Formats: sequence, C-alpha cells, structure tokens
Amino acid sequence: MNHGPTLHAGSHGSDVVRLQRILVMMKLLVYTGIDGSYGPMTRQSVIDFQDGTGGLVADGVCGPLTWAALPADPDTPQLARGSSGAEVSALQQGLTGFGGAVLPGPIDGEFGPRTDASVRDYQKSRSIAVDGIVGNQTWWVPAGAAGATLASLSGLVTV
Repeated sequence: MNHGPTLHAGSHGSDVVRLQRILVMMKLLVYTGIDGSYGPMTRQSVIDFQDGTGGLVADGVCGPLTWAALPADPDTPQLARGSSGAEVSALQQGLTGFGGAVLPGPIDGEFGPRTDASVRDYQKSRSIAVDGIVGNQTWWVPAGAAGATLASLSGLVTV
C-alpha cells in the first residue's frame, strides 16, 4: 500500500515528483509532466485516476485514500557514471533490450564508460537532453511501440 502527504494544486517537491512518476507509469501523465509542481496536468491526472478507481472522490487531491489506491512507486533512481548496484544492472538489461546502436556491455551493475555511451545513444535516439544521467526524462520517455519506457524495459515498474 502506498502512502504520502496530502498533495493538491500548488504543492511542490519530492513527493509531487514521486506521485508524478506513478502517474506516468500508469500512463495517466506524460513524462514531461514530471516537474515537481502539482499543476493542472497533475491535478487532471489524479482526477482521471480517482474517476477510474471507483469509491474515490474525484477532487484532484491526493490524500490518504488516493495514495492507498495507487500502485507502489517505481524503482527509478537517478543514475550516472560511477553508480552501481541492482538498478544499474536493470538499466543495462533495459538498454540491451532496447537494442540501440551502442550496447552497454556486460550486465555487471557498474555504470562505466560503455553504459554511459549506451545511455547517451538512447537519449539521442529519444530526442531528450544528452547528458549521460538517467533521471526522470530518460527513464520515462517513450522508448517505442506499445508504450514501453526504459523503466519498463528494465523491469523497474510496478504496473
């Protein structure tokens, strides 16, 4: 069960970003909507979720009942050269599955030069900022057909 503070139009910060990631994962918000500001697009996405859930008041406020009805947060931390661990291994698997022109090399959990080059190639192919940093834009930009994202190709989504 998910939980968080009550969020509404005008809210800002990391909890709003967390909510926006969930909404993007659920295909209720576009990836460019992850900005940490609870504006009209986020409010409408929450209303759409509340409408589709049944039993929730569709008021655009993300309170305890709405949080509880949302799926778990996706595991999409910011990653960059020097990062290591399970999320980097998942990223490497996702990049390999994407099949770009530059593959990340072995799936070893180490964000080294080959993974960096693969991330940059992916970013260029998706027409987003090419900086080698795997953040919200890189995880959630559509990767191609059927609404796939790097987060979904990496197996880091919960829906």
